[in-house]
Amino acid sequence: METNIQTQTQIKSKPAFHRLELLTGKNGLERLKATPVIIFGVGGVGSWCAEALVRSGIHNLTIVDSDLVCATNINRQLQATHNTVGEVKVDVLRDRLLTINPDVSINALKSIYDYTTASEFKLEQFPYVIDAIDSLSSKVELIVNASEAGAKVYSALGASCRLDPTRIKVASLWKTEGCRLGHFVRKRLRKRKFNGDITCVYSDEPVNVITEEVESQCGTGACMCPKVAKDGSEVHEWCSLKKQINGSIVHITGIFGFTLAGLVVQSIIKDN
Repeated sequence: METNIQTQTQIKSKPAFHRLELLTGKNGLERLKATPVIIFGVGGVGSWCAEALVRSGIHNLTIVDSDLVCATNINRQLQATHNTVGEVKVDVLRDRLLTINPDVSINALKSIYDYTTASEFKLEQFPYVIDAIDSLSSKVELIVNASEAGAKVYSALGASCRLDPTRIKVASLWKTEGCRLGHFVRKRLRKRKFNGDITCVYSDEPVNVITEEVESQCGTGACMCPKVAKDGSEVHEWCSLKKQINGSIVHITGIFGFTLAGLVVQSIIKDN
């Protein structure tokens, strides 16, 4: 009887990853568990990427974002609900990820990545770096620094202003077409004499332009983004400083995020 109870306990100890192990094998699952990954930006793309990684066996994940949850995030960001508006994005996401796998190590950093903070991140500790940053300057800074640190970098290009999921593709940064953000990233990287090969998720769908006037406070001094967290702490709010606010939708940002996660998972299983 005791042996039977022990066997049942062993079977029940990791049922959440049984179907995954059937696909990856025991060794693949162990590699996923042992590989640290860091994601910069956990908005519409990065939040879904983080969840996919944790559901795919990643046990050591660092998530970096300085923002609070805003009501305008609800249409596309995993952790954004009416109940979480005003809370720190990385904290809400961490709590959700721990409900998926209580054994996972989630390092949630409420921080900005740019040239002033780059030295605070020990990128050489991460074999995989995921760039899901909106800011062009921060994106370029991360690509350069992570590559120099020896990390394999996967980057998300422009996911906004798109509706067609069949136009989402994966390619080298230098071969992407039809993405305005990709054009500017390449231009800045060339100025920094960077010629490394970065794999990107992008869409070649022509940008959807709405001709009718839509009233919005986003991108103005009356921006709806919270300036103070629910706990009273101040945070960086940069939405009101943006020159342009673009529309976006969850089936596009989600596919971007899932694709980034899939690239990481495949690489860990097949390349190591």
